[in-house]
Order: sequence, then structure tokens, then C-alpha cells
Amino acid sequence: MKNTKTTYRPTLEAIEAAAEKLRGIASVTPLVKNARYSKKFGANIYFKREDLQVVRSYKIRGAYNKISSLDNDHITNGIVCASAGNHAQGVAISCKLLKIKGTIFMPSPTPNQKIEQVKMFGEEYIDVVLIGDSFDDAYHAAMQQSNELNKTFVHPFNDEKVIEGQATVGLEIIDQAQEHPIDYVFVPVGGGGLAAGLSSVFKLLSPQTKIISVEPKGAPAMLTSIRANKNTELESIDNFVDGAAVKRVGDLTFSICKETLHRVVTVDEGKICQTILSLYNKDAIVVEPAGALSLCALEQFKDEIKGKNVVCVISGSNNDITRMAEIKERALLHANLKHYFIVKFPQRSGALRDFVVDILGPTDDITHFEYTKKANRENDVAVVGLQLKSPDDLEPLITKMKLHKFYGDYLNNKPDLFQFLV
Repeated sequence: MKNTKTTYRPTLEAIEAAAEKLRGIASVTPLVKNARYSKKFGANIYFKREDLQVVRSYKIRGAYNKISSLDNDHITNGIVCASAGNHAQGVAISCKLLKIKGTIFMPSPTPNQKIEQVKMFGEEYIDVVLIGDSFDDAYHAAMQQSNELNKTFVHPFNDEKVIEGQATVGLEIIDQAQEHPIDYVFVPVGGGGLAAGLSSVFKLLSPQTKIISVEPKGAPAMLTSIRANKNTELESIDNFVDGAAVKRVGDLTFSICKETLHRVVTVDEGKICQTILSLYNKDAIVVEPAGALSLCALEQFKDEIKGKNVVCVISGSNNDITRMAEIKERALLHANLKHYFIVKFPQRSGALRDFVVDILGPTDDITHFEYTKKANRENDVAVVGLQLKSPDDLEPLITKMKLHKFYGDYLNNKPDLFQFLV
């Protein structure tokens, strides 16, 4: 991959050829107006529902377009890929459909739901290897096997055929929106394959449309690179948005995106969690963290998009139900409704009762309570999590805790201590 050229631009002919190749393989997903978001922003907000693909993400497009283009010399020893989940599913089903053996390296923290889906789609044609803590760890292991065993590596984003496959999302949007030309498209970005492909289509067929790419705040690889005007690797990332958390975007995708994107913005992981819960509760739509990215950015553009036609790409729905507790927690923290304290309880009978009766408000809930080692002879110390009804309840709560000598420390704004104690 070291000699990858960076002057590549997908042509309309190549993208249309990819669309033809994907006919009957990938779904032409619906473009649906969402009444709730449209009303909220005073605009026509459409969802491009890539979460409704058979593998529940757009990744089948690029994976199948790439693998089906390989000649016999490149599939003799099988193929190999690295993925946090969705690309793996696209590769797995492509291997089964094309009857090609594949090995898929995935980070160890990948949600079990995604791992099981990969195995289901690939059946006997794929092997799954869990390794490392991030996509980058899996990537390096996959590249090592590719080199040692002469297997063809199928990159999740930094590949011409993959980009052309993902670009068919943009081709479909333009075709589906002929009666209402699109002013804005919000698209998630991880490694950049979807953003590069989609923005290339609009550059060719609808250059007036503004393409906004959205990254998680904890992994702003594309934004950092565009600001630096060179592809820049991040030292560390937050892996929570596993479908869009990479330390370094592709050389090909960066080269395209820096010319075709109108803007790149980031959104807080807590905001993403709020959006996931809202979509589930109010729209009966299940999305993974990366799938919610495009919607999270609308607030930043609320003045610009008023009265406009806006498309948000809902990129995937592979969310493990076991993650919902963490998603709810992050959402509450972001909304300033969940707070953690070190509380000092005097060593006397009735101290806990006094804390509940005299300190907590009538709508405050204790959601976490854990005693730690005694700090001194006079006090026991506990880590206490409280869920409030309103952010405005926090200051009066802290004031009462200090007045009655219960206050030890506030943990939300001390990330190192928070991670250690909670």
C-alpha cells in the first residue's frame, strides 16, 4: 500500500459500472422524508436509509465491487481484510456470494453482535480473527498475513473499487431526488470511503449541493488532516463510535475529500448517544453510533438549512443491545443530568438517611453507590452517582452537600479520576 497513488478521482462511468454490478446484490435503499426532523429544523430532512441494507450498512457496496473485480491470480490464496464490523460483514457476504475464502481481522472490543453477523453472512467461506484494541491493530495484523501468505488485502476505504462502490449511494440519492434537488448532504466519515465516493458523484452531477462530513469528536482524523493540508495520523482516539473511529484516513479518500467536501465537523459522543435513543424511542429506528453521526450535525447548521432540502445518510444499524447501558449513560452525562461525586458520610447512625432526606431533591435518583476505603476516623467515603431531573438542580445540590459537610469532590470534570472510580 506504500505506493498508493493519490491523484485518483472516480469517474462517472466507473461509478455507474459499480451500480450495475451491485444490481440485485445491494439494495436500492429508500430516501424518506422524516417529519419530526423536518419540523424541528424548518427544512425538508430526508433520511437515506443505508441501515436497511441486507448487512445493515452501506459497506456491502464497496466490498462487493472490489472483490468481484479481482481476477483469479488475486483470489487463489484467498483475501484478507480488517474491520470494526460493517466492512467485515460486506466482505463476508461477498465472499459467500462469490465463493472466495476470506480471513477477517477485527478489534477485540468489537460488539459481539457484529462478530456473529459476520460469521452468519460468511458461513464456511470466512474465518474471523479478533486482535488488538482498535481498527489500526487489526489492520496491521491483516497486512502482515497478506504479505506473509500472499493474500489480497481488501481495504475498507483506501481503494478505488471500494470508493466507487460506496459512491453508488450518491448516485441513488440524485436519482431519487429529481423532483426536489438537494441543497445539503450530511454524511458520516471514518476512513472516508463513503464521503469520498458520494461527494465525487455530487461534484460531477450536482455541484451546487453542499456536502458536510461528520466525525466523532474523539476521532477527528479527516478534520485534522484537512486543517493540516496533509493526511495526519492521530496519536490516540476514542473508539466508542467504532464504525467511524480511525487514527488515519485513506490517502485516496483524503485527496478527494479535501477538494469535494464543503465542510467537515465533529460531534460529541454524548450527543450521538442522545440521538440513538431519540431515534429508537420516537422513530422506531435502530442505529449504531456511526449511523447517527449525520443527524447530530444538523444543530450546527440550523440557520443555514432552514427551508432547504437536506439528506442525512443513516449509514448503519449494527448496534449491540449490550451497549445500551453505556449509550444511556453517555447521553445523560452529555445532557448534564448524570453526576458523580465523592461523598463523605460521618460515622454516625442515620448519616445516609440524612443525605437522602436533607440533601437530595424530590426528583433526584441515586443510580450508583459504592463505598471506598475510609479516608479518616470521622468519615466513610462513597462514590455516588445521581440522576437529576434538570441541569439546573446541580448547583443547589452541591451547595447543600457543602453546607451539611457531605461534599468530597465532583468527578464529572476529572476524567482520569472518573475512569478510575466509576
